[in-house]
Amino acid sequence: MSDNNFHMRLSCAYETEDNSPVNLTVETITEDKGWQPLDLNTLTPGFLIYVYSMFACQHMFLRNKSKDKNVVLETARGEIKVSANEDWQLQEVAIHFDATAASGELDDETIDYIISGMKACPVSKNMPAGIEIQTSVNFN
Repeated sequence: MSDNNFHMRLSCAYETEDNSPVNLTVETITEDKGWQPLDLNTLTPGFLIYVYSMFACQHMFLRNKSKDKNVVLETARGEIKVSANEDWQLQEVAIHFDATAASGELDDETIDYIISGMKACPVSKNMPAGIEIQTSVNFN
């Protein structure tokens, strides 16, 4: 069983054909206060920043790989769940996005391309051996 669990969620709207984000919000859950806006500053715990870097990287590749296939995003909601053991070694990483496309063809090949690209983001590619990131995207 993991001793250190992190859960973040993201909500974003996009404004242009480049899938440029507007109204991006990221929240993290805390035991005592529930969902709170993520506040990155000099007091933010390093591991929380690390989790956010995974999430932000996946989100960037979702946007960019969608753009590569001429899929214009309208909105996206995402979640990341990360578990680490008592020694802060990653155990599980799961990232899921629900996205709405304003335009573009979303066949299986396109969706596979987008997910494959997300898995190739630099943060994901540098995970320790044996850690698999579960990445999924559902387009509405």
